[in-house]
Amino acid sequence: MEKSEFVESIKKRTKQLAVDIILLYDEIQKTEATRVIGRQLIRSATSTAANYRAACISRSKKEFFSKMSIVVEEADETLFWLEILNDSNLVSVEHLTPLMNEALEIVKIVSKARKSAGTIN
Repeated sequence: MEKSEFVESIKKRTKQLAVDIILLYDEIQKTEATRVIGRQLIRSATSTAANYRAACISRSKKEFFSKMSIVVEEADETLFWLEILNDSNLVSVEHLTPLMNEALEIVKIVSKARKSAGTIN
């Protein structure tokens, strides 16, 4: 896979994860806890996708590293909120497992990309 194809695939994956999380939130029973956690989850997932797109059009390696640092943090936060929903049994494991797996994969990918960018002088 060429670099441009890889970049586009991660753009699509981060955006799709955000959409899937929005759809999950619309489906779950609304309690005070799920509203608070759900909003945080939506914010972090959409921020992951938006900041990855911003990183892809960064003007310098330094700016790319900075944006990718935000992407890593937001992707990890997304995984955190999914884990909270799972651990508190507020959403079924069947709904959460694919989202958690994808969020973890994204965390790994963007962490590696950031680390690689940090080694470039």
